Amino acid sequence: MTAHQPDPAPGAEPERGFVLAVLAQGVVPEQELAELEELARTAGVEPVDALTQHRAQPDPRSYVGKGKLAELKEAYPASKAEVLLVDGELSPVQQRALENALEARVVDRTQLILDIFAQHAVSAEGKLQVELAQLEYNLPRMRGLWQHLERLGGGVGTRGPGETQLETDRRLARRRIALLRRRLRGLGQQRAVRRKSRRRSETPTIALAGYTNVGKSTLLNALTGAGASVNDRLFETLDPTTRGFEVDGRRYLVTDTVGFIRRLPHELVEGFAATLEETLVADTVLHVADASVAEARLDEMLEAVDRVLREIGAGELPVELVLNKIDAVDALGRRRLANRFPDALQVSARTGEGLDDLRRRIAHLFAERFEPVRLLIPYADGSRLAELYALGAPVDERADRPEGVFIRARLPRGEIRRFAPYLIAEPGELSARTSP
Repeated sequence: MTAHQPDPAPGAEPERGFVLAVLAQGVVPEQELAELEELARTAGVEPVDALTQHRAQPDPRSYVGKGKLAELKEAYPASKAEVLLVDGELSPVQQRALENALEARVVDRTQLILDIFAQHAVSAEGKLQVELAQLEYNLPRMRGLWQHLERLGGGVGTRGPGETQLETDRRLARRRIALLRRRLRGLGQQRAVRRKSRRRSETPTIALAGYTNVGKSTLLNALTGAGASVNDRLFETLDPTTRGFEVDGRRYLVTDTVGFIRRLPHELVEGFAATLEETLVADTVLHVADASVAEARLDEMLEAVDRVLREIGAGELPVELVLNKIDAVDALGRRRLANRFPDALQVSARTGEGLDDLRRRIAHLFAERFEPVRLLIPYADGSRLAELYALGAPVDERADRPEGVFIRARLPRGEIRRFAPYLIAEPGELSARTSP
Protein backbone atom coordinates (compact mmCIF):
# COMPACT_ATOMS: atom_id res chain seq x y z
CA MET A 1 0.00 0.00 0.00
CA THR A 2 2.01 2.97 -1.27
CA ALA A 3 1.33 6.26 -2.92
CA HIS A 4 2.05 4.69 -6.27
CA GLN A 5 -0.81 2.21 -6.09
CA PRO A 6 -3.57 3.33 -8.47
CA ASP A 7 -7.14 3.66 -7.42
CA PRO A 8 -8.78 0.28 -8.08
CA ALA A 9 -10.46 0.29 -11.47
CA PRO A 10 -14.23 -0.20 -11.56
CA GLY A 11 -14.96 -3.93 -11.61
CA ALA A 12 -11.40 -4.86 -10.61
CA GLU A 13 -11.02 -7.76 -8.19
CA PRO A 14 -10.30 -6.32 -4.72
CA GLU A 15 -7.45 -7.61 -2.59
CA ARG A 16 -8.36 -10.06 0.14
CA GLY A 17 -7.64 -8.66 3.59
CA PHE A 18 -7.45 -10.28 7.03
CA VAL A 19 -8.31 -7.94 9.92
CA LEU A 20 -6.46 -8.10 13.25
CA ALA A 21 -7.27 -6.01 16.33
CA VAL A 22 -6.45 -5.77 20.03
CA LEU A 23 -9.49 -4.45 21.88
CA ALA A 24 -10.19 -3.33 25.42
CA GLN A 25 -12.33 -5.54 27.61
CA GLY A 26 -16.04 -5.14 26.90
CA VAL A 27 -15.61 -3.69 23.41
CA VAL A 28 -17.84 -5.37 20.80
CA PRO A 29 -15.60 -6.43 17.86
CA GLU A 30 -18.28 -5.97 15.19
CA GLN A 31 -18.87 -2.34 16.18
CA GLU A 32 -15.20 -1.49 16.66
CA LEU A 33 -14.04 -3.02 13.38
CA ALA A 34 -16.81 -1.57 11.20
CA GLU A 35 -14.83 1.59 10.46
CA LEU A 36 -11.60 -0.26 9.61
CA GLU A 37 -13.52 -2.51 7.23
CA GLU A 38 -15.02 0.54 5.54
CA LEU A 39 -11.54 2.07 5.26
CA ALA A 40 -10.31 -1.19 3.72
CA ARG A 41 -13.04 -1.25 1.09
CA THR A 42 -12.30 2.38 0.22
CA ALA A 43 -8.66 1.34 -0.37
CA GLY A 44 -9.72 -1.57 -2.60
CA VAL A 45 -9.40 -4.38 -0.03
CA GLU A 46 -12.25 -6.75 0.86
CA PRO A 47 -12.04 -8.07 4.43
CA VAL A 48 -12.49 -11.86 4.34
CA ASP A 49 -11.82 -12.77 7.98
CA ALA A 50 -10.94 -11.22 11.31
CA LEU A 51 -9.23 -12.13 14.57
CA THR A 52 -9.45 -10.10 17.78
CA GLN A 53 -7.87 -10.28 21.21
CA HIS A 54 -9.13 -8.55 24.34
CA ARG A 55 -6.31 -7.20 26.48
CA ALA A 56 -5.42 -3.92 28.19
CA GLN A 57 -2.50 -3.08 25.87
CA PRO A 58 -1.08 -4.62 22.67
CA ASP A 59 2.00 -6.79 23.13
CA PRO A 60 5.01 -4.45 22.69
CA ARG A 61 6.87 -6.94 20.46
CA SER A 62 4.26 -8.81 18.41
CA TYR A 63 1.06 -6.72 18.92
CA VAL A 64 -0.89 -9.86 20.02
CA GLY A 65 0.13 -12.39 22.64
CA LYS A 66 1.95 -15.64 21.87
CA GLY A 67 -1.17 -17.79 21.91
CA LYS A 68 -3.10 -15.45 19.65
CA LEU A 69 -0.08 -15.17 17.33
CA ALA A 70 -0.03 -18.95 16.95
CA GLU A 71 -3.76 -18.86 16.16
CA LEU A 72 -3.15 -16.11 13.61
CA LYS A 73 -0.41 -18.17 11.90
CA GLU A 74 -3.02 -20.85 11.22
CA ALA A 75 -6.01 -18.62 10.40
CA TYR A 76 -4.24 -16.22 8.03
CA PRO A 77 -3.09 -18.79 5.40
CA ALA A 78 -6.44 -20.59 5.63
CA SER A 79 -8.27 -17.37 4.68
CA LYS A 80 -6.19 -17.02 1.49
CA ALA A 81 -5.76 -13.35 2.40
CA GLU A 82 -3.19 -11.22 0.60
CA VAL A 83 -2.62 -8.58 3.28
CA LEU A 84 -2.98 -8.31 7.06
CA LEU A 85 -4.85 -5.15 8.18
CA VAL A 86 -4.22 -4.09 11.79
CA ASP A 87 -6.72 -1.82 13.55
CA GLY A 88 -4.06 0.17 15.36
CA GLU A 89 -0.75 1.91 14.83
CA LEU A 90 2.13 -0.58 14.83
CA SER A 91 5.63 0.17 16.00
CA PRO A 92 8.41 -0.87 13.58
CA VAL A 93 9.19 -3.81 15.91
CA GLN A 94 5.58 -5.01 15.95
CA GLN A 95 5.22 -4.68 12.19
CA ARG A 96 8.43 -6.59 11.54
CA ALA A 97 7.40 -9.38 13.98
CA LEU A 98 4.05 -9.87 12.24
CA GLU A 99 5.63 -9.81 8.77
CA ASN A 100 8.19 -12.42 9.81
CA ALA A 101 5.58 -14.63 11.48
CA LEU A 102 3.18 -14.61 8.52
CA GLU A 103 5.61 -13.92 5.66
CA ALA A 104 2.98 -11.48 4.44
CA ARG A 105 2.38 -7.77 3.94
CA VAL A 106 1.21 -6.04 7.10
CA VAL A 107 -0.61 -2.70 6.89
CA ASP A 108 -1.64 -0.80 10.02
CA ARG A 109 -4.42 1.74 10.37
CA THR A 110 -2.17 4.76 9.67
CA GLN A 111 -0.68 3.17 6.55
CA LEU A 112 -4.15 2.26 5.30
CA ILE A 113 -5.41 5.83 5.72
CA LEU A 114 -2.30 7.18 4.00
CA ASP A 115 -2.96 4.87 1.06
CA ILE A 116 -6.49 6.27 0.73
CA PHE A 117 -5.12 9.80 0.98
CA ALA A 118 -2.66 8.99 -1.80
CA GLN A 119 -5.49 7.77 -4.03
CA HIS A 120 -7.64 10.86 -3.44
CA ALA A 121 -5.11 13.72 -3.40
CA VAL A 122 -5.69 15.93 -6.46
CA SER A 123 -3.92 19.25 -5.99
CA ALA A 124 -0.16 19.70 -5.89
CA GLU A 125 -0.42 20.66 -2.23
CA GLY A 126 -2.47 17.59 -1.37
CA LYS A 127 0.09 15.34 -3.04
CA LEU A 128 2.94 17.05 -1.18
CA GLN A 129 1.12 16.52 2.11
CA VAL A 130 0.60 12.83 1.36
CA GLU A 131 4.23 12.33 0.40
CA LEU A 132 5.44 14.12 3.54
CA ALA A 133 3.19 12.04 5.81
CA GLN A 134 4.29 8.80 4.12
CA LEU A 135 7.99 9.64 4.38
CA GLU A 136 7.67 10.53 8.06
CA TYR A 137 5.76 7.29 8.67
CA ASN A 138 8.27 5.13 6.75
CA LEU A 139 11.50 6.70 8.02
CA PRO A 140 11.72 4.70 11.28
CA ARG A 141 10.69 1.54 9.41
CA MET A 142 13.40 1.62 6.74
CA ARG A 143 15.50 -1.06 8.43
CA GLY A 144 13.00 -3.65 7.28
CA LEU A 145 13.97 -2.97 3.66
CA TRP A 146 17.43 -4.42 4.37
CA GLN A 147 16.48 -7.59 6.23
CA HIS A 148 17.85 -9.74 3.42
CA LEU A 149 21.34 -8.49 4.35
CA GLU A 150 20.79 -8.76 8.09
CA ARG A 151 19.78 -12.41 7.78
CA LEU A 152 23.15 -13.29 6.25
CA GLY A 153 24.52 -13.04 9.76
CA GLY A 154 27.61 -10.97 9.08
CA GLY A 155 31.02 -12.21 7.99
CA VAL A 156 33.13 -11.64 4.91
CA GLY A 157 31.29 -9.80 2.18
CA THR A 158 28.35 -8.74 4.35
CA ARG A 159 29.83 -6.00 6.53
CA GLY A 160 29.10 -2.40 5.59
CA PRO A 161 27.09 -2.25 2.35
CA GLY A 162 23.64 -2.81 3.81
CA GLU A 163 24.05 -0.33 6.62
CA THR A 164 25.71 2.16 4.30
CA GLN A 165 22.81 1.95 1.85
CA LEU A 166 20.33 2.19 4.71
CA GLU A 167 21.95 5.38 6.00
CA THR A 168 22.03 6.78 2.46
CA ASP A 169 18.30 6.11 2.09
CA ARG A 170 17.57 7.71 5.44
CA ARG A 171 19.62 10.78 4.57
CA LEU A 172 17.80 11.14 1.24
CA ALA A 173 14.45 10.73 2.99
CA ARG A 174 15.29 13.40 5.58
CA ARG A 175 16.44 15.74 2.82
CA ARG A 176 13.20 15.16 0.92
CA ILE A 177 11.16 15.76 4.09
CA ALA A 178 12.91 19.10 4.63
CA LEU A 179 12.24 20.08 1.00
CA LEU A 180 8.56 19.14 1.24
CA ARG A 181 8.16 21.16 4.43
CA ARG A 182 9.67 24.22 2.75
CA ARG A 183 7.36 23.86 -0.23
CA LEU A 184 4.31 23.45 2.00
CA ARG A 185 5.33 26.53 4.00
CA GLY A 186 5.52 28.47 0.74
CA LEU A 187 2.05 27.31 -0.27
CA GLY A 188 0.81 28.19 3.20
CA GLN A 189 2.13 31.74 2.77
CA GLN A 190 0.29 32.02 -0.54
CA ARG A 191 -2.93 30.92 1.18
CA ALA A 192 -2.31 33.47 3.92
CA VAL A 193 -2.12 36.24 1.28
CA ARG A 194 -5.43 35.08 -0.19
CA ARG A 195 -7.00 34.97 3.27
CA LYS A 196 -5.73 38.48 4.01
CA SER A 197 -7.47 39.68 0.86
CA ARG A 198 -10.66 38.01 2.05
CA ARG A 199 -10.28 39.69 5.43
CA ARG A 200 -9.93 43.11 3.81
CA SER A 201 -13.25 42.58 2.10
CA GLU A 202 -14.75 41.36 5.38
CA THR A 203 -16.32 38.46 3.50
CA PRO A 204 -17.62 36.00 6.11
CA THR A 205 -16.01 32.57 5.88
CA ILE A 206 -17.65 29.31 6.94
CA ALA A 207 -15.83 25.98 7.25
CA LEU A 208 -17.65 22.69 6.79
CA ALA A 209 -16.37 20.14 9.29
CA GLY A 210 -17.67 16.69 10.03
CA TYR A 211 -17.11 12.98 10.03
CA THR A 212 -15.97 11.60 6.72
CA ASN A 213 -18.76 10.68 4.30
CA VAL A 214 -21.56 12.67 5.97
CA GLY A 215 -22.27 14.72 2.85
CA LYS A 216 -20.17 17.87 3.35
CA SER A 217 -19.18 18.05 -0.33
CA THR A 218 -22.79 17.50 -1.40
CA LEU A 219 -23.80 20.34 0.91
CA LEU A 220 -21.07 22.59 -0.53
CA ASN A 221 -22.34 21.84 -4.04
CA ALA A 222 -25.95 22.50 -3.04
CA LEU A 223 -25.10 25.87 -1.45
CA THR A 224 -22.62 27.13 -4.04
CA GLY A 225 -22.76 24.95 -7.17
CA ALA A 226 -19.10 24.04 -6.58
CA GLY A 227 -19.11 20.73 -8.46
CA ALA A 228 -16.94 19.01 -5.82
CA SER A 229 -16.56 15.22 -5.98
CA VAL A 230 -19.26 13.43 -3.99
CA ASN A 231 -18.37 9.76 -4.45
CA ASP A 232 -19.54 7.54 -1.59
CA ARG A 233 -16.06 6.86 -0.19
CA LEU A 234 -14.18 7.78 2.95
CA PHE A 235 -11.82 10.76 2.66
CA GLU A 236 -13.20 11.65 -0.77
CA THR A 237 -12.28 15.29 -0.12
CA LEU A 238 -8.65 15.99 0.84
CA ASP A 239 -7.94 19.35 -0.74
CA PRO A 240 -9.87 22.31 0.74
CA THR A 241 -12.41 23.68 -1.72
CA THR A 242 -13.66 27.25 -1.17
CA ARG A 243 -16.66 28.62 -3.03
CA GLY A 244 -19.01 31.56 -2.55
CA PHE A 245 -22.75 32.13 -2.46
CA GLU A 246 -24.98 35.14 -1.85
CA VAL A 247 -27.93 35.83 0.43
CA ASP A 248 -29.77 39.13 -0.05
CA GLY A 249 -26.82 40.59 -1.95
CA ARG A 250 -24.24 39.63 0.67
CA ARG A 251 -21.44 37.23 -0.26
CA TYR A 252 -20.29 34.34 1.94
CA LEU A 253 -17.43 31.90 1.44
CA VAL A 254 -17.75 28.20 2.32
CA THR A 255 -14.77 25.84 2.60
CA ASP A 256 -15.06 22.05 2.53
CA THR A 257 -12.30 20.29 4.51
CA VAL A 258 -11.09 16.72 4.93
CA GLY A 259 -13.48 14.47 6.84
CA PHE A 260 -12.63 13.28 10.34
CA ILE A 261 -12.74 9.77 11.79
CA ARG A 262 -12.32 8.19 15.20
CA ARG A 263 -8.67 7.87 16.19
CA LEU A 264 -7.35 9.98 13.34
CA PRO A 265 -3.59 9.35 13.72
CA HIS A 266 -1.77 12.32 15.22
CA GLU A 267 0.81 12.36 12.39
CA LEU A 268 -2.00 12.86 9.91
CA VAL A 269 -3.41 15.77 11.90
CA GLU A 270 0.08 17.35 11.82
CA GLY A 271 0.80 16.41 8.19
CA PHE A 272 -2.50 17.85 7.02
CA ALA A 273 -2.36 21.00 9.12
CA ALA A 274 -2.29 23.04 5.90
CA THR A 275 -5.63 21.51 4.91
CA LEU A 276 -7.16 21.72 8.37
CA GLU A 277 -6.01 25.30 8.96
CA GLU A 278 -8.80 26.46 6.64
CA THR A 279 -11.03 25.51 9.57
CA LEU A 280 -8.92 27.58 11.96
CA VAL A 281 -9.30 30.82 10.00
CA ALA A 282 -13.05 30.53 9.47
CA ASP A 283 -15.48 32.86 11.21
CA THR A 284 -17.70 29.95 12.11
CA VAL A 285 -17.84 26.19 11.64
CA LEU A 286 -20.79 24.25 10.27
CA HIS A 287 -20.50 20.84 11.93
CA VAL A 288 -22.24 18.57 9.43
CA ALA A 289 -23.53 15.28 10.84
CA ASP A 290 -25.35 12.30 9.36
CA ALA A 291 -28.89 12.37 10.76
CA SER A 292 -29.70 8.92 9.36
CA VAL A 293 -27.35 6.85 11.55
CA ALA A 294 -28.24 5.25 14.88
CA GLU A 295 -28.14 7.46 17.98
CA ALA A 296 -25.07 5.78 19.47
CA ARG A 297 -23.19 6.05 16.18
CA LEU A 298 -24.18 9.73 15.82
CA ASP A 299 -22.84 10.46 19.31
CA GLU A 300 -19.53 8.75 18.43
CA MET A 301 -19.18 10.78 15.25
CA LEU A 302 -20.02 14.08 16.95
CA GLU A 303 -17.46 13.41 19.69
CA ALA A 304 -14.77 12.41 17.16
CA VAL A 305 -15.20 15.69 15.26
CA ASP A 306 -15.26 17.79 18.43
CA ARG A 307 -12.05 16.09 19.59
CA VAL A 308 -10.20 16.78 16.32
CA LEU A 309 -11.41 20.39 16.28
CA ARG A 310 -9.95 20.83 19.76
CA GLU A 311 -6.73 19.09 18.71
CA ILE A 312 -6.12 21.44 15.78
CA GLY A 313 -6.90 24.51 17.90
CA ALA A 314 -10.36 25.23 16.50
CA GLY A 315 -12.24 24.38 19.67
CA GLU A 316 -12.99 28.04 20.47
CA LEU A 317 -14.68 28.83 17.15
CA PRO A 318 -18.47 29.25 17.01
CA VAL A 319 -20.06 26.00 15.81
CA GLU A 320 -23.47 25.44 14.23
CA LEU A 321 -24.70 21.84 14.08
CA VAL A 322 -26.29 20.84 10.76
CA LEU A 323 -28.05 17.46 10.59
CA ASN A 324 -27.76 16.33 6.97
CA LYS A 325 -29.47 13.42 5.14
CA ILE A 326 -32.73 14.23 6.91
CA ASP A 327 -34.58 12.89 3.85
CA ALA A 328 -33.63 9.39 5.09
CA VAL A 329 -35.24 9.95 8.52
CA ASP A 330 -38.92 9.29 9.28
CA ALA A 331 -41.21 11.71 11.14
CA LEU A 332 -40.62 10.09 14.54
CA GLY A 333 -36.85 10.18 14.04
CA ARG A 334 -37.01 13.86 13.10
CA ARG A 335 -38.91 14.69 16.31
CA ARG A 336 -36.36 12.78 18.39
CA LEU A 337 -33.51 14.67 16.73
CA ALA A 338 -35.29 17.99 17.27
CA ASN A 339 -35.66 17.17 20.97
CA ARG A 340 -32.00 16.12 21.31
CA PHE A 341 -30.57 19.00 19.25
CA PRO A 342 -33.12 21.83 19.42
CA ASP A 343 -30.78 24.42 17.86
CA ALA A 344 -29.59 22.20 14.99
CA LEU A 345 -30.89 22.68 11.46
CA GLN A 346 -32.28 19.61 9.71
CA VAL A 347 -31.36 19.63 6.01
CA SER A 348 -30.96 17.38 3.00
CA ALA A 349 -28.19 18.44 0.66
CA ARG A 350 -29.44 15.83 -1.82
CA THR A 351 -33.07 17.03 -2.05
CA GLY A 352 -32.57 20.68 -1.03
CA GLU A 353 -34.84 20.44 2.01
CA GLY A 354 -33.92 22.98 4.69
CA LEU A 355 -31.24 24.74 2.63
CA ASP A 356 -33.11 28.06 2.57
CA ASP A 357 -33.29 27.92 6.37
CA LEU A 358 -29.55 27.23 6.46
CA ARG A 359 -28.82 30.24 4.23
CA ARG A 360 -30.97 32.45 6.46
CA ARG A 361 -29.20 31.12 9.57
CA ILE A 362 -25.82 31.97 8.03
CA ALA A 363 -27.01 35.46 7.06
CA HIS A 364 -28.32 36.02 10.59
CA LEU A 365 -24.98 35.00 12.12
CA PHE A 366 -23.23 37.79 10.24
CA ALA A 367 -26.03 40.36 10.15
CA GLU A 368 -24.23 42.72 12.52
CA ARG A 369 -21.03 42.71 10.49
CA PHE A 370 -22.48 45.09 7.85
CA GLU A 371 -23.95 48.55 8.31
CA PRO A 372 -26.33 50.05 5.71
CA VAL A 373 -25.03 53.44 4.53
CA ARG A 374 -25.74 56.14 1.93
CA LEU A 375 -22.72 57.79 0.33
CA LEU A 376 -22.19 60.66 -2.06
CA ILE A 377 -18.72 60.46 -3.55
CA PRO A 378 -17.59 63.47 -5.64
CA TYR A 379 -16.34 62.67 -9.11
CA ALA A 380 -12.95 64.10 -8.12
CA ASP A 381 -12.63 61.34 -5.50
CA GLY A 382 -13.22 58.50 -7.93
CA SER A 383 -10.41 56.48 -6.31
CA ARG A 384 -12.58 56.14 -3.20
CA LEU A 385 -15.27 54.57 -5.34
CA ALA A 386 -12.75 52.01 -6.55
CA GLU A 387 -11.80 51.31 -2.91
CA LEU A 388 -15.44 50.73 -2.08
CA TYR A 389 -15.85 48.14 -4.83
CA ALA A 390 -12.54 46.50 -3.84
CA LEU A 391 -14.06 45.80 -0.42
CA GLY A 392 -16.63 43.55 -2.06
CA ALA A 393 -19.36 45.27 -0.06
CA PRO A 394 -22.93 44.70 -1.29
CA VAL A 395 -24.03 47.74 -3.35
CA ASP A 396 -27.81 48.00 -3.44
CA GLU A 397 -28.10 51.19 -5.52
CA ARG A 398 -25.85 53.47 -7.59
CA ALA A 399 -26.85 56.70 -9.32
CA ASP A 400 -24.87 59.46 -11.03
CA ARG A 401 -25.88 62.85 -9.69
CA PRO A 402 -24.59 66.33 -10.63
CA GLU A 403 -22.52 66.57 -7.46
CA GLY A 404 -21.14 63.01 -7.57
CA VAL A 405 -21.96 59.30 -7.42
CA PHE A 406 -24.71 58.27 -5.02
CA ILE A 407 -24.21 54.84 -3.45
CA ARG A 408 -26.48 52.88 -1.17
CA ALA A 409 -24.50 49.93 0.20
CA ARG A 410 -23.74 47.79 3.26
CA LEU A 411 -20.24 48.43 4.53
CA PRO A 412 -18.22 46.35 6.98
CA ARG A 413 -18.43 48.17 10.31
CA GLY A 414 -14.66 48.49 10.49
CA GLU A 415 -14.57 50.40 7.18
CA ILE A 416 -17.24 53.03 7.88
CA ARG A 417 -14.74 55.46 9.42
CA ARG A 418 -12.77 55.53 6.16
CA PHE A 419 -15.85 56.69 4.22
CA ALA A 420 -17.20 59.03 6.92
CA PRO A 421 -16.66 62.24 4.83
CA TYR A 422 -19.06 60.90 2.20
CA LEU A 423 -21.88 59.72 4.47
CA ILE A 424 -25.28 61.34 3.95
CA ALA A 425 -28.34 60.98 6.17
CA GLU A 426 -31.31 58.80 5.31
CA PRO A 427 -34.39 60.81 4.22
CA GLY A 428 -36.05 62.14 7.34
CA GLU A 429 -33.11 61.21 9.57
CA LEU A 430 -31.77 64.79 9.76
CA SER A 431 -35.13 66.25 10.77
CA ALA A 432 -35.60 63.48 13.34
CA ARG A 433 -32.26 64.30 14.87
CA THR A 434 -32.92 68.06 15.01
CA SER A 435 -36.52 67.91 16.18
CA PRO A 436 -37.15 68.82 19.85
